[in-house]
Amino acid sequence: MSSSTGHANAKPAVKPVSPLFSTGPTRKRPGWTAGALDTASLGRSHRATHPRSRIKDCIARIHRVLALPDDHIVAIVPGSDTGAVEMAMWSLLGARGVDVLGWEAFGKTWVKDAVAELKIEPLTCHEAAYGDLPDLSKVDFAHDVVFPWNGTASGVKVPDGDWIPDDREGLTICDATSACFAMPMPWSKLDVVTFSFQKGLGGEGGHGVIILSPRAVARVESHTPSWPVPKVFKLHKKGGLDTALFEGATINTPSLLVIEDAIDALEWAESIGGSDALIARVDASFAHVRAWVAGTPHFAFLARDPATISPTALCLVVSDPWFTNLESAVQADLVKQMLALLAEEGVALDINAYRDAPVGIRIWGGPTVDPEDIERLLPWIDWAYETIRAAHRQAA
Repeated sequence: MSSSTGHANAKPAVKPVSPLFSTGPTRKRPGWTAGALDTASLGRSHRATHPRSRIKDCIARIHRVLALPDDHIVAIVPGSDTGAVEMAMWSLLGARGVDVLGWEAFGKTWVKDAVAELKIEPLTCHEAAYGDLPDLSKVDFAHDVVFPWNGTASGVKVPDGDWIPDDREGLTICDATSACFAMPMPWSKLDVVTFSFQKGLGGEGGHGVIILSPRAVARVESHTPSWPVPKVFKLHKKGGLDTALFEGATINTPSLLVIEDAIDALEWAESIGGSDALIARVDASFAHVRAWVAGTPHFAFLARDPATISPTALCLVVSDPWFTNLESAVQADLVKQMLALLAEEGVALDINAYRDAPVGIRIWGGPTVDPEDIERLLPWIDWAYETIRAAHRQAA
């Protein structure tokens, strides 16, 4: 799609149908309306038969859509993905040494938890700057390993699961909040997986989901943490696994509206063909962005290794030499102006880079976003950049 018609910087002729490209909460599924939600559970006790059956239905649909192995179990927990990851860390770690990987804001939160809160020993932290991935060959799988599959703040993901050995001694605890429903997941390589509804499913915040393999269940049943475990992080009950959590019970009062919204998204996912269809939508959007980056003189992926570029958290930096030679404060202001232009045109909202990341833009390319809207957005980004560049040069 051409970024201009007529003179050099004319506005593109077609806008995205929706301007919503936030990385979380993300766009609702196509055709979503609040009226589509089942409201029979609202205002009732979450322990009553019908509301609990809806939580169980949500768990069953997660299992089906993700095509989880039969022996993996699923629970809906408090605190979004952060709560789910920290539940795994507080409940499961401490039986052996730990390796933690962090290459952007969220992974580095798990590093901080391990260092400053749990004070685990022995502990090895593998860190990298924005745009890079730590050296995966240095990870010690005799230890438990905590890592994000996809760095939402940097757009850098692990390339695959081949670096994780089948005969590992420790557990792998994977924060997959911006990967589940959007990328193939090698379940045999992952002992604990977490996500939240407001990423891949376009759901609402507040709840996390934790998936346990049999190896993770065995750890719960054989290990008692040496540190205090807050109630909202407890996987244990009476010396074993709290199995009720995986059968529709919750640690504290859930939002039944969030559950119904997640069920709606999962029903849509099943209706279009499940995980394969969701991933195909992501791949189509990613193909548009890759082709555009290859052709534009203005932008590049923040991820430096092509094998690690995230197809969901599409993090871009301005690569135009004119721009990169400007002072950092000027760069930040120009990108802010560019994003304001896109918002004023009703083309894109909330595509600013993460606050700690390099100056740039971040577009969500998850499964609830129509690939055609990604394709329509890209010429507008070129137009906005060319507009602010021309204005800055004229002012100078």
